[in-house]
Amino acid sequence: MKMIRAIVRPDKTEEVVDSLAEAGYVALTKMDVIGRGKQKGIQVDKIYYDELPKTMILLVAEDDATPQIVDLINESAFTGSFGDGKIFISPVDEAYTVRTRSSEL
Repeated sequence: MKMIRAIVRPDKTEEVVDSLAEAGYVALTKMDVIGRGKQKGIQVDKIYYDELPKTMILLVAEDDATPQIVDLINESAFTGSFGDGKIFISPVDEAYTVRTRSSEL
């Protein structure tokens, strides 16, 4: 299994979540985060914004579903501008359901 962490623009969050849900990926976590990318922030007129608000979407999926999920996120979060976001994928070694105390893998 894989943990997929997608950091996207806040105004694209619902579009990403909806596209995932339509494809059957409804279990996820959303968090409001603040950060910056390689550009180290942005400048609008004379105001410099060092860090920008983003949304992090986390979900765990089977290995073979990961490419489809990445494609869905890329398509629905895309604007073509700096700051569209990043997707990070990590292996998941173990997962447990607290209620049932059982392993998910």
